[in-house]
Amino acid sequence: MAKRQIKGSTASTVTEAKIQPLFPGSAWDPLMADRHRDQSYVRRVKPQSVNQTRLLEAIRTHHLVVALGPAGTGKTFLAISSAVEALEEGKVDRIVLSRPAVEAGESLGYLPGDLNEKMAPFLRPLYDALSDRLGGKRLRQYMADGTIEIAPVGFMRGRTLNNAFVVIDEAQNCTYAQIKMLLTRLGWHSTMVLTGDPDQTDLLDNLSGLADIARRLEAVEGIAVVRLEDTDIVRHPLVASMLTVL
Repeated sequence: MAKRQIKGSTASTVTEAKIQPLFPGSAWDPLMADRHRDQSYVRRVKPQSVNQTRLLEAIRTHHLVVALGPAGTGKTFLAISSAVEALEEGKVDRIVLSRPAVEAGESLGYLPGDLNEKMAPFLRPLYDALSDRLGGKRLRQYMADGTIEIAPVGFMRGRTLNNAFVVIDEAQNCTYAQIKMLLTRLGWHSTMVLTGDPDQTDLLDNLSGLADIARRLEAVEGIAVVRLEDTDIVRHPLVASMLTVL
């Protein structure tokens, strides 16, 4: 615990909970080849906190899961890892990943190339997570034969996704209407996971629909809403330290 003096006060202090490393005093590193890698890709994914365990359990036992939490808590990686496991175990026939094409404060302008090339900067985080989980060769094979599909949110309208594992990433950059449209894409024998951080939206104020959708869905039986916290951050320890002052 740390204390900070309030400006303008001579006696009062406020105690703030600081984010602690998940493994203080240890040399834990998610990229250590001898402990977490096998043949250049991750074979087994283990939760590193109580809330991550809750998230994986919710995905195993529910057809619709909403995962909320700050950057670095493993929302996207755990969702994609669960999708890959379901595919390899024959529980689903395909994986469908989607995220909104919203610029994070920068202006990318008119990008050259075809649709895939234009969307590449927005979908890169999904490729990275899949590559970590599958390896580049298998990922290219699954992408080529359509077993894994990565699409922008706008291309999801009108579809019914049966026998699929669907991950909607960065859902805080979707409007209420967009999230409602995405939720209704869920078909038979499918699982859908929405991930996002309501506090980190790139939309204008009051346009993001994620927080409202999550609040409403918490009351629906059969739907899991899992909230991860700052203490679940598993990125570089400096990320947790920075979030205490930013």
